[in-house]
Amino acid sequence: MIETTYLTNHLLIAMPNLDDPHFAQTVTYVCMHNDDGAMGIIINRPISGVDVGQVLEHMEIESHNPVADRMPVFDGGPVQKERGFVLHEPSDKNWDAMLILQDQMAITTSQDILQAMADGSGPDNVLIALGYAGWSAGQLEQEMLENTWLSIPANDNDIIFNIPAENRWQAAASKLGIDINLLSTQAGHS
Repeated sequence: MIETTYLTNHLLIAMPNLDDPHFAQTVTYVCMHNDDGAMGIIINRPISGVDVGQVLEHMEIESHNPVADRMPVFDGGPVQKERGFVLHEPSDKNWDAMLILQDQMAITTSQDILQAMADGSGPDNVLIALGYAGWSAGQLEQEMLENTWLSIPANDNDIIFNIPAENRWQAAASKLGIDINLLSTQAGHS
């Protein structure tokens, strides 16, 4: 029997040969992975021309926080693109729809966290995404066997919150000691 290694709280780094336009050169934070499948948020694809201020305005939330207003909104994946997700470091506040993913990461889908951000009392480190990446039972395991992804534990949140989005793919791979740009897209044969 093959033992499955679940990738919850890992970063998936797209291999250079992954040409699916939804996932090419992406880094995905895996929020949940079990026998039923996996769910993650792409963390390096800001949506061009969309910021948090526009989302707050659309939701009729008055903002008094110009820093939050200018934050980018990310394309979290191709599933339920109309649904918002807030990845953030846990704090002493409990939001209505918050799930603690691990000691250093939580995900919230309720409007109260956006209101707090607009008021300047939200979490310090946040990433807001529309949509998510989803895999059916066994699908991510098969993609790992096909060398579609590299994975690393998400032990520190620096890549998610502090590295510029355009550098996250290379930064995540460098945690493995790999220059992702030097990996061949061809399989080797001997």
